[in-house]
Amino acid sequence: MTITVYSKPACVQCTATTRALEARGLDYNVIDLTRNDDAMTRVTELGYRQVPVVVAGTDHWAGFRPDLISRLA
Repeated sequence: MTITVYSKPACVQCTATTRALEARGLDYNVIDLTRNDDAMTRVTELGYRQVPVVVAGTDHWAGFRPDLISRLA
């Protein structure tokens, strides 16, 4: 399963999310929404207006969600 974290610079919840993924030994990719217009469009089309947005397989959510991250491990 591919895990992608859509993020912005200086985002506290984004940092917490990536740290939680690392703590569980999960591989992930980070995409900076301020540098990628296509990614911003994708996140908006999913209905999100806040970061981080995590896409894990067919699941996705916004914000720091340790409960959902723990289900990925």
